[in-house]
Amino acid sequence: MRYAVLGTGIVGRTIATRLLSLGHEVVIGTRDPEATLARGDFAEWQAAQPQAGLVGFAEAARQGETLINATGGQVSIAALNEADAEHLDGKILIDIANPLDFSHGFPPVLDPVDSDSLGELIQRTFPGLRVVKTLNTMNCQVMVDPARVPGDHTVFLSGEDADAKKAVRELLESFGWGERTIIDLGGIETARGTEMLLPIWLRLMGALGHADFNFHIQGAAPTQ
Repeated sequence: MRYAVLGTGIVGRTIATRLLSLGHEVVIGTRDPEATLARGDFAEWQAAQPQAGLVGFAEAARQGETLINATGGQVSIAALNEADAEHLDGKILIDIANPLDFSHGFPPVLDPVDSDSLGELIQRTFPGLRVVKTLNTMNCQVMVDPARVPGDHTVFLSGEDADAKKAVRELLESFGWGERTIIDLGGIETARGTEMLLPIWLRLMGALGHADFNFHIQGAAPTQ
C-alpha cells in the first residue's frame, strides 16, 4: 500500500516510520519541501528513512492510495485545499488531527467544538473523501505501539464509509491493536466526542508527567 502522510511534525514522522517498518510505501506531504528539508529535525529523520519521499501536498495526494492527515488541526483544511479534488475523490483519509487552537496560549481550546468537529468539517468540505477519524485520543508513540501502555486500552473509529473503516481497522490491527480494543462509534459526527477528549488528555499528561497512557473502556461487548 502507498500511503501519503500529510504533515511533517513528530506525529507524521512517527506514523510514517511505522508504516515503512511494515513494508508500505510512504510519501510525506508538506507545504514547502525546501523549507521542510532545512529543518534539522526533519532532515535528521529523513536521513534515517531515505525511502520516504518528500513532496508538496498536491503531489502527495496524487501519489497516495490512502491519505493520513497528521497536520495541525487548524491548518488541515488549507493543506487539503492544496490538493486537487481529482487527487482526493474516492480515497480514504485517516484523520488523526485535533482542532487545537493555541492562539490564546496553553492549554489550547478546540475549534470547532460541541456542534461540529474537524472530522466532520473535512468530510463536509471534501465530500469525495472517505474520512475515518481515529488515533486522535493518544500520544503518537502509543498510536503505533499500543504495547507501550500495559493491558487493554481503546482506540475509536468514526466515519460514514463501512469499507473505509474496515480498511482502517486492518491497519490498526497491523500496528498491534487487538480486535476487542477497537470501538466503532458510528458516523463521522461521533468525532465530536473523541476530539473533546483532548482537554482531559492534556490535563492527564500534566498530572502524570508523561504521555504513555490511554483511555480504556471497561464494560460488556457492544450489541449488534
